[in-house]
Amino acid sequence: MNDQQYWVQTKQAIIAYAKEIGIDKIGFASADPFVELRGRLIEHREKGYESGFEEPDLEKRTQPDLILEGARTLISIALAYPSKLENPPKSEPGAYRGILCRAAWGTDYHHVLRDRLAKLARFIRELEPGAQIESMVDTGALSDRAVAERAGLGWVGKNCALITPEFGSWVYLGELVTNLPLPFDQPVEEGCGDCNICVDACPTGALVQGGQLNAQRCVAYLTQVKDFIPDEFRTKIGNRLYGCDTCQTVCPKNRGIHNSHQTEFIPDPEVAKPLLIPLLEMSNKEFKEKFGLSSSSWRGKKPIQRNAILALAHFKDRSAVPHLARLLEHDPRPVIRGTAAWALGKIGGEDAEAALNRSKEREDSPEVLEEVRKGLEIMNSQVQQKNTEQTK
Repeated sequence: MNDQQYWVQTKQAIIAYAKEIGIDKIGFASADPFVELRGRLIEHREKGYESGFEEPDLEKRTQPDLILEGARTLISIALAYPSKLENPPKSEPGAYRGILCRAAWGTDYHHVLRDRLAKLARFIRELEPGAQIESMVDTGALSDRAVAERAGLGWVGKNCALITPEFGSWVYLGELVTNLPLPFDQPVEEGCGDCNICVDACPTGALVQGGQLNAQRCVAYLTQVKDFIPDEFRTKIGNRLYGCDTCQTVCPKNRGIHNSHQTEFIPDPEVAKPLLIPLLEMSNKEFKEKFGLSSSSWRGKKPIQRNAILALAHFKDRSAVPHLARLLEHDPRPVIRGTAAWALGKIGGEDAEAALNRSKEREDSPEVLEEVRKGLEIMNSQVQQKNTEQTK
């Protein structure tokens, strides 16, 4: 057996084991530098499109040999996750719910993929004791999508998600970097063509023609920041508590695709679509018990509570007014108090107005006072509009 045949056989053994441990797709690619990607990332940075969650060193993001000296092969894996809530919670009048994006359903995918990659790395080391391997999922330096695209798992669509022929874009990605000279797979030739449905459907215009994402405008990013959400985006959040799936749900390549074979990702309906009002004053312990297994918990409870307040404003839920008034009066966090003030203005009514006026007299945070002012202004504008309509 020559060297080429040996590494082909080794690759086939890795593929067989990957299937055995529940990896849905696996591909192999060169660990050469990502030259074209580097250019796009430089442009991305110059335009201010970064989220701040990425690896800041562009060289590490595009040169695998900086992750592992002597890197020769990238092994990309994908696990499919559900696109539908098979047993949604029962709807009750006035009991409004928020929603987590599908990538936050079930057990945190970071843990699941790291476990699969660890098993795969152990198997490879058993085959090749001299193998050097580095593993990464999402928070690693390399771009998971760029690696997966080079390894032939799919193509990166205009929604900036990797789209696989079998599972659409409903996949989690991770990779191993190794010094083994394994044979490479060919990239997928398919692409999005003239389709721009996702670009047109994005609620905040975050998708830029040419397959770029302005993360600063992306709802998925905005739901995770801990500060006030800029005014122009607040009504765009809707009832999203964490993440956004719009650019995936409208994608024709995702039509009719639903996979529930990875049992770790099957969600608890009460976590995937939780009631909003109970979230408002949830303790840290209660938050951890309810959301601790989900990837949505990594930023803590404040962003989700703030987003729940925006969702209640979206629904104009009058039953939430006493709860929001209590937050405005007693919550120690300015972002929560201020967002509650804005929401009270959107919901309106005498009780909401009274709560805002009380806050105006005793609040000492300039940021919160500005939100109180906005709330009263929104309320007055709505009253004037209603009066105008009644006189027509």
